[in-house]
Amino acid sequence: MKYLLRFAFLLVLTGLTGCASLYFPPPPHAPMLTHQGEFYGAVSTNQHTNYAIQGAYGLTNHLAVAGTFSSLHRKKSAKTEDIDFGEASLGYFTRLPDKRVLEVYVGAGGGATQRIERNDAQIVNRTLDGSLSKIFAQVNYAKKKQNSLHLFNRDFPLTYGAAMRLSYMQLNNFTVNGLPAPGENNIFFEPITFTRTQIAGPVQLQLISGQIFGLRNNEFLKAANSVFQVGIVINLDKNTTLDD
Repeated sequence: MKYLLRFAFLLVLTGLTGCASLYFPPPPHAPMLTHQGEFYGAVSTNQHTNYAIQGAYGLTNHLAVAGTFSSLHRKKSAKTEDIDFGEASLGYFTRLPDKRVLEVYVGAGGGATQRIERNDAQIVNRTLDGSLSKIFAQVNYAKKKQNSLHLFNRDFPLTYGAAMRLSYMQLNNFTVNGLPAPGENNIFFEPITFTRTQIAGPVQLQLISGQIFGLRNNEFLKAANSVFQVGIVINLDKNTTLDD
């Protein structure tokens, strides 16, 4: 029951967060790899219709590559938002005692953003266009819980963890109604927690929740959106798992 209450609280909390920034953060990736040849894939979404596809692969027993693509396309009466963003990173992972995993990633990303604003008469009064670029560093930590979620006369093993990401973002090639405008930059801190419930075999249900904090007070590139995603995770070729 406490997991369901937490889930409902997060839905309310994230629903109170507005979308006034030209940047919508993709969820930090947390593959939690344990050995060479392991593949991680995830598909997730949230109440803002922001979709994310993520993947990671263990090149060696400690070196990994990872990538994320996220997309937000939605139209409301007052505005239309279109944001596409991709990331790639290189990471180090290691397995610690007592079923724990530690990962460190560094990477970069880029994409395009557009927002069209309309007045009450549905007449466009401002169009914002630009490109986004990012460099980031991230640390992930996870540990297998000792208990499981009991539902429908079944026990679903739980894994929980956290990730902390520090990003430097830039809004480039920025125009307002087709006219050049000064770009912006910001430093974002994104702490998140995640919980995974094993459904069947390598398939897990994942809940990510967190927040984004901006160190600069900008008009367009700011921390205006929380991090909340629900999705499916698949780990393939797992010779070793967190459960071992």
